[in-house]
Amino acid sequence: MTGAGPAPTVGVEEEFLLLDPHSGENVPLAGKVLSALPESVRGQSRLEFRHSMIEMVTPVCTGLAELRQHLVDNRRAAAAAAADAGARLVAVGATPVAEPVLEPTENPRFHEIARFYGPIAADPAVCGCHVHVGVPDRALAIEVGNHLRAWLPVVQALAANSPLYRGADTGYASWRSVQLQRWPSLGPAPHADSAAGYDATVATLVSAGVMLDDTMVLWYSRPSATFPTVEVRVGDVGATVDDTVVIAGLVRALVATAMDDISAGRPARRVPDDLLRAAHWNAARTALDGTLTDLRSQCARPAWDLVDELVGYVGPVLRRQRDQDVVEAQLARLRRDGTGAARQRRILSAGGDTAAVLDRLAELIVAG
Repeated sequence: MTGAGPAPTVGVEEEFLLLDPHSGENVPLAGKVLSALPESVRGQSRLEFRHSMIEMVTPVCTGLAELRQHLVDNRRAAAAAAADAGARLVAVGATPVAEPVLEPTENPRFHEIARFYGPIAADPAVCGCHVHVGVPDRALAIEVGNHLRAWLPVVQALAANSPLYRGADTGYASWRSVQLQRWPSLGPAPHADSAAGYDATVATLVSAGVMLDDTMVLWYSRPSATFPTVEVRVGDVGATVDDTVVIAGLVRALVATAMDDISAGRPARRVPDDLLRAAHWNAARTALDGTLTDLRSQCARPAWDLVDELVGYVGPVLRRQRDQDVVEAQLARLRRDGTGAARQRRILSAGGDTAAVLDRLAELIVAG
């Protein structure tokens, strides 16, 4: 794709928790909720690894306004079905109180994963936002992933929405990110010089027993195994529809900018793996309320300075795709109100408790 080409398509997968309205604990009602969804959106739903999780998937979209409407429709239908089942739907990145039922759902594949990985597969549920952006072929998708590596910690910081665990503030803006670090095939994607090199890395990890098989590539960006897309899966699920829209808009712009760079012969910046992992840990810890690691200068810098540089980097594409106004308006809101994690902590600092936070999250999920 070059500057003359059309904007790439975009689609989003959002994972949600089902909570007990009184205790705030996860409740194993996913099957009941999915069966209660109206026929118009049931095809957009998926049963996830935990009985307390559901996933809602948008169709392939060509613009952010269209994407936003599908997100609203999915969330409203899922929230209504959850209420009918006696649960409350919330968009939060990690289990905030407790997960009494830790067995995976009735899917032979999930049970195989649980046997292979052992206790780490019994961690409480976590919920992410996965953004798919259309890319013409798999080799290009792998090359795009190289270009995304240096920017994804900034995206992760913008999406942080899981400060709570066991009913208390963890001190991390994204506890989901920390919880997932124990999975050996999850984290920043390795730099790959070619599709063959990428496949060789995956094959080695499978043969070494690190991955169950080649479907266990859970890196923060990857070529989708199902669709002609790059899938970016670094972010917590957004507390609100607009939180998700701004992440989707930035990810689409990053992918399109990477394709422009590749077309122009501009190479991806090579980032040391240890420094990249540290940058992701830092993003999970402080999000936008401190410093992030500038992977070009290898220095700590104010988080919003790096957000501004990200926007500057993808600015030509945002304008070309006519997404600039939407993305900049939502970034201004995040600058004013904070991330999902910061908004949860504001309730706690004002004297509220975990129940008050969950009440607010339940209200926000259908706002839009």
